[in-house]
Amino acid sequence: MVNLSVLSLLRNDPEVAAELLAAAEKGDVDAQYGMGLIYAEGRGVVPDLVSSYYWLGRAIAQGDAGAKTLLRVVAISMSQQQVEQARQLLNAA
Repeated sequence: MVNLSVLSLLRNDPEVAAELLAAAEKGDVDAQYGMGLIYAEGRGVVPDLVSSYYWLGRAIAQGDAGAKTLLRVVAISMSQQQVEQARQLLNAA
């Protein structure tokens, strides 16, 4: 499991974001939540709400209750088209 306490230090660290992405892609639920947060806030990556929604959705599928809360916050700022795009990515995963 990834230690998410380092996220407070990630304000603009692409290397850490890349490491977290690698863990998320391997199925680490904490890393998936972290990527949702990173993409929502642009911590070391360009902000991307579709990617945020996608990674939070992956974390939710593994039972992460906190990801549900953050997903609701992210979705408020998304257009319907962005939500549909994110859902398509989740369905393809």
